[in-house]
Amino acid sequence: MYAAILAGGSGTRLWPRSRKKQPKQFADITGSGRTLIQATADRLQGLVSDDELYVVVGETFAQLAYDQLPNLAKHQIIIEPSGRNTAPAIGLACVHLYHRDPDAVVAFLPADHVIPDTETFCAALRSAVDAAQAGHLVTLGITPTFAHTGYGYIKRGEALPLETSETQPMYSVERFLEKPNLATAESFLADGGYYWNGGIFISRADQMLAEIQRQLPEVYSRLAQILAALDGQDAASTLAEAWQTMPDVSIDYGVMEGARQVAVTPLDAGWNDVGSWDALASVIPLNEDQNCIAQGETLTINSQGNIIYSERFVALIGVHDLAIIDTGDALLIGHKSEMQKVKNVVEQLRSQGRNELL
Repeated sequence: MYAAILAGGSGTRLWPRSRKKQPKQFADITGSGRTLIQATADRLQGLVSDDELYVVVGETFAQLAYDQLPNLAKHQIIIEPSGRNTAPAIGLACVHLYHRDPDAVVAFLPADHVIPDTETFCAALRSAVDAAQAGHLVTLGITPTFAHTGYGYIKRGEALPLETSETQPMYSVERFLEKPNLATAESFLADGGYYWNGGIFISRADQMLAEIQRQLPEVYSRLAQILAALDGQDAASTLAEAWQTMPDVSIDYGVMEGARQVAVTPLDAGWNDVGSWDALASVIPLNEDQNCIAQGETLTINSQGNIIYSERFVALIGVHDLAIIDTGDALLIGHKSEMQKVKNVVEQLRSQGRNELL
């Protein structure tokens, strides 16, 4: 088994901690002492050796990946010339891993997830690898805890009679669904058999490439050029040239929705994509006043339900349900229910040319 960590993305809703020079996957958002990409690598210990772990990342952040995952060799950091969404990123990982091992089974993992229950996560991955070796493209379906409208959903089909090393159930995928409105999301939970789409996929590298060839021939033709040149002196120039015209398409829309033999196994391990500051309250234990203190020394008086991430001492008096994010050069204060709008702050700063704050 191999793993490819997808380390793209900007994380603008976690501003001001997530910045252009250090987006959220390379930051310690939860106060654990490990960045999100380091925590992703950590939870794979025992499943994947250092030699079997790869990272797909843009050139801008390649050095951050080297610095934060020093056990990886240079060839294990796969550099995208520019962001082209998840289908090309996964395809590029498949090219490198198929070149190394034509029988490679690969788990494709976003770098910015929080998954507290590592044991359950690893059990789900082991089952997914078994199913992938049997010819399926597999996704981990996140067991929903409420009617979330910010995620796509997966509707499971019939149980699959697959023998796996774990007791994890495995189902066919009936269909992938786009982000629903609230009423639709509530109906999904009431009906059962629906999962959040967390963007975690497991497959044989050759099978994923075959599906890309069938469904995304323009993407595949460029990947084939890159693969043919990997051992030659023109590898870098071929990658740069092919990538200039690489289509921008997601793996969900471009491949998984129309793929053959797609399976899903449930994952109930406390998963969270930490997409905005309010998500911290669900991944960090609350104190006796129901405050979530991710980082920093805090004194609270008659203050409940707040989220605090600060690089200096914070005292709160008589405030409730706020997010207070202080990174030294920028301070964000807002109601925690409004944290999805942080991206609007970033957009306004960008339009004002305040690059020093981005």
